[in-house]
Amino acid sequence: MRVDVRALGACNRLAEQGAKQAAGALSDLTGTDLAVEVTGASVASGEDLAESFAGRESIGVSVGLRGGLDGEAVLAFDAANVDALLSLLPGGQSMERSAVTEVGNIALGGFLDGWANYLGKAIDMSPPRYFEADGAAVLPDGALAGDGVFLFESRLDATTTDLDFSIYMLPDSGPFRDLIVGKTAPAATAGGEADGGTSSTAVPYESLSTFSSLAKKGSANAADNIAMMTGLETSVDVSRLRFVPLADVPAEVGTEPHAGTVFELQGEPSGYLAILFEESSAAAVADAMLPMDPDEPLGDMAQNALCELGNVMTSGFIDGWANVLGTSITHSPPEFVHDIGASTISPLVAKLSERQDYGFVIDTAIQTEGIQARCDVYALPDERELARALDRLSEP
Repeated sequence: MRVDVRALGACNRLAEQGAKQAAGALSDLTGTDLAVEVTGASVASGEDLAESFAGRESIGVSVGLRGGLDGEAVLAFDAANVDALLSLLPGGQSMERSAVTEVGNIALGGFLDGWANYLGKAIDMSPPRYFEADGAAVLPDGALAGDGVFLFESRLDATTTDLDFSIYMLPDSGPFRDLIVGKTAPAATAGGEADGGTSSTAVPYESLSTFSSLAKKGSANAADNIAMMTGLETSVDVSRLRFVPLADVPAEVGTEPHAGTVFELQGEPSGYLAILFEESSAAAVADAMLPMDPDEPLGDMAQNALCELGNVMTSGFIDGWANVLGTSITHSPPEFVHDIGASTISPLVAKLSERQDYGFVIDTAIQTEGIQARCDVYALPDERELARALDRLSEP
């Protein structure tokens, strides 16, 4: 099966529109404004999903899907936020299970309306099933068993109360396969031009899964390099390949101060890579690398140390890509950045947005145990060049 990234973009827009409809339905029900923070599609293995959901406690509702689209959809609240939801519903505190079930039924119905309209086919929902789950148990049983599944994830946030929650949709093959293969109409509705056949942005699904694995290995290499240069025990919390609107990426990084390094990648694929620490984490990691106390927390000595670390991490991150893809990938000298998170990533997104609206984003969270420092790595490859490289990967 060949996945057309433009068609996947169309599906991502459907998920975003569905999330907005769900937000509107819940706003009417609860009387509080809700906004869609981000919607993206992940290509993830069962192991990836288990790691991504580790440590979460969720309460919510799941429904099975049949008809125009097969699969399962899930509405999940953080267990700690359920009281905030119930306080907004008449009789909510005394009817927790039924209240959550009703909210889930309404929200998921709104989410799926847009998909049904686009497909021109009704999507039948099974009766909602209430759940309380730890970790990835929030997802359907079969999700963790596959080598690679598509997961559409939308995060919504209440503007006046602590009521953020997520909607997940895991489509089965069949009707969904027809939406994302390179020869179908959605390629023309995703902001690109239909070419009457397999487009230059269509890649074999198996290659996409392989690249997801490569991204994970690159994350492990980057974590090993932090451990080598700081002497601190370091692990990868999560590494995922996601397909998202580029315009949403800065908001994901957030408004907290960050420091780190950014790089331009040359070769195939080209693109950008950012290694960002929260401000206090950056200072702590730089301090661990230096033989003496720095002149100031993020002064010249600390900046040089972080640039050196970024250089080594970036090489470890992309070397595996080049080897497996059979290409040459180099990177620019490190550029030190220190600003609010969104401002550090916005220039990279702006440059890439000149030639594409969506992108495959590799985001990695690396945790350094000794000083509780966290590092986030964002890789933004050019989608067309990545498609060409992945296409060659599938050749015998």
